[in-house]
Amino acid sequence: MHLIKTCLMNLSLIAVAGAASAADDATLRTFHGQPSFVLATKQVELAVTQFGGHMAPVTFFRSDAQPVKPYHISPWQEEPPSKMPAPVLVMLRGDFFCLPFGGNSEAVRGEKHPPHGEIVAEPWHFVGTRKKGDVTTLMLDIETKVRQGHVRKELSLVEGQNVVYSRHTIEGFTGRVPLGHHATLAMPAKDGGVRIATSAIRFGMTCPGQFSDPKQGEYQALLPGAKWTDLTQVPCAWKGAPDADLTRLPGRYGFADLIQIANEPWEKTGGPAWTTATFAEGGYVWFALKDPAVLRSTVFWMENHGRHGHPWNGRNNCLGIEDVTAHFADGLAASAGENVLTKDGVATGAELSADKPTSVNYIQGVVKIPDGFENVRTLTFAPGQVTFISTTGKRVTAAVRHEFLKSGMLQP
Repeated sequence: MHLIKTCLMNLSLIAVAGAASAADDATLRTFHGQPSFVLATKQVELAVTQFGGHMAPVTFFRSDAQPVKPYHISPWQEEPPSKMPAPVLVMLRGDFFCLPFGGNSEAVRGEKHPPHGEIVAEPWHFVGTRKKGDVTTLMLDIETKVRQGHVRKELSLVEGQNVVYSRHTIEGFTGRVPLGHHATLAMPAKDGGVRIATSAIRFGMTCPGQFSDPKQGEYQALLPGAKWTDLTQVPCAWKGAPDADLTRLPGRYGFADLIQIANEPWEKTGGPAWTTATFAEGGYVWFALKDPAVLRSTVFWMENHGRHGHPWNGRNNCLGIEDVTAHFADGLAASAGENVLTKDGVATGAELSADKPTSVNYIQGVVKIPDGFENVRTLTFAPGQVTFISTTGKRVTAAVRHEFLKSGMLQP
């Protein structure tokens, strides 16, 4: 069945639209082998795959001499269709919303979800676009079957800004479930070419289980189950090896590792939780903002040519910055019950009710930086704007309606 679906994805746009119940009068364009919906302003153009709702490519500063395309596109996208270990890998790229987040290898109360849920591979249906004031919004829908429900995806752009505002509204789902965003950035080949910074954290942990299995041609470098408080001092697996500095990526060529950090609450930090990736040679910072009461943690997937099975073949180099409420990437069974994170007071599942919709608001964007910026030290928030302060004292301010994280609204 999966192979048939994979082949359908690579047919003409007319055939794909028919298979997906008519992309509902939307105009589809093909990007890296996948039919996609498109939303654009003068500053930003984004594509969202019809199958799975993966957001990429995204071009920020699209009218500039040096536009920015920060998101990863998996290297097998232009290859002939082949059977994938998981449906999500067919179109793997950019940012996508996961429900339930994680591998979901175990059935739970009769539910057997595919990795990261049905919504990351099944067709999304076009609802429409709307323009209100300076805000343009693309709306997509999907119905889930393994656990019945409905998800509405709204992606919004604001004129004059290099920011993407995401809102996912879940209806019908009942019970606890891990969920979150799976933003995946493209990495340069040069070690340490990207600098990572985050808002205050309670602690971090390396994946307590085996993330990369040598029997599958996969290799990991970090010590499983280690707990720490500083991204620059993460224990490696080998005795006597120096700690890994995870603020400088990529690193440890030939390995694929997973960590999770627990964010401090909004009330303690005085603003949204955030993660930044500074591409100094590219002259920009990519950033993500969230409400840590909704997305409690951030999972980092560091894939530096560390997987050699199909379709990876040792060629994948990317960074997943995955803002979630989940237990690492282990899925529903591990996240819904007690685990090493819940014992430390970190929620790993969102409680959903069929009677009350749940909305997840999220912000991603890009700011350009001057020479010598190096890395982000902190962010400060003022009405409708964010200032990025570097470790070298340089400042860059961008228009960002961060209030959206709490209100879900982009208009006054």
